[in-house]
Amino acid sequence: MTNNTAMTPEQEYDFYARAENQQPQGPARRRRQQLSDPVPVRLPLDVLDRARRAAEDDDRSLSAWIRRAVEHELRDSA
Repeated sequence: MTNNTAMTPEQEYDFYARAENQQPQGPARRRRQQLSDPVPVRLPLDVLDRARRAAEDDDRSLSAWIRRAVEHELRDSA
């Protein structure tokens, strides 16, 4: 299943549940840049729910999805 075919979340869980599939591959990767201090942001519940669903659909954390959305907005508005 590691030949670039998409796996369902259940297949991923089963694959990585096996110890032989939990070994790091290649050199460690580091973030390109340090992140700043956390920035508290309040969103209306409906917007937060939509953002959570979008992040889940993209297989990202909510924070990573929001960072990407902000970067996209800044890039497009420049």
